[in-house]
Amino acid sequence: MDFTGKTAISTGAASGMGLLFAQNFVELGGNVVMCDVNKEVLNKCVEEINAKGKGKAIGVICDVRDYEQVCRARDEAVESFGSIDVMCNFAGGTAVRMQKVDREKHPEFPDVPIDVYDWGIDVNLKGPFYFAHAVLKQMREQKSGIIINIGSITGQEGDGYGMDYPTSKAGLMFGLTKSIAQYGSKYGIRCVCVSPGPVLTREAMANMKTLLGRAAEPQEIIDLILFIASDKGQFINGENIMIDGGRNAAGRSC
Repeated sequence: MDFTGKTAISTGAASGMGLLFAQNFVELGGNVVMCDVNKEVLNKCVEEINAKGKGKAIGVICDVRDYEQVCRARDEAVESFGSIDVMCNFAGGTAVRMQKVDREKHPEFPDVPIDVYDWGIDVNLKGPFYFAHAVLKQMREQKSGIIINIGSITGQEGDGYGMDYPTSKAGLMFGLTKSIAQYGSKYGIRCVCVSPGPVLTREAMANMKTLLGRAAEPQEIIDLILFIASDKGQFINGENIMIDGGRNAAGRSC
């Protein structure tokens, strides 16, 4: 695959799959705008990518919960590279884990402070919604582009404690992805959601069962995303694609 002359925005790009996507995209000739809230780590990642990639990376400090910062990231992409061809919404995480909620002190869903769940819904759902609203202005003008949302097997399964996460991911997997695809069709814009099962971005993921008996390597998820974004994946649109080792197919046996 060749992304020479193409520009992508990646959120959550200072770590995990957001970073891995940026590394791959630049290695394949593309330019990438890396968005994250961690300035020091982000700048280091940008330097490392630019030291060996074929394309170019720039870093933009961006809290996806802030629409003005989202628009600034969009504008930086256009000013630096002239287009936005791929938008990948990687930023996210389960609020009770990311906010380090003490489960002994807050044992059940109604006991968790609501601002914890607000954070989760804002990052996991409103963030991609904000980016879609912002970048679609540019994609509409250029009459091309793809938005790739990142769902989760949890959006299918639910979670009786960390409810913000499956609620947000289900919104991405079905409502937002299909709606963007419907709107974008007249402008040559696609939208696809990629929904992983357990991925070895954290050790605990190895404990989640799949029919294949293992969790995914992060590169396996990125390979699918790159295919969808490439010239080879142009007929994929408006779909939620599960890449979960058969966990969803196994149902309650998992």
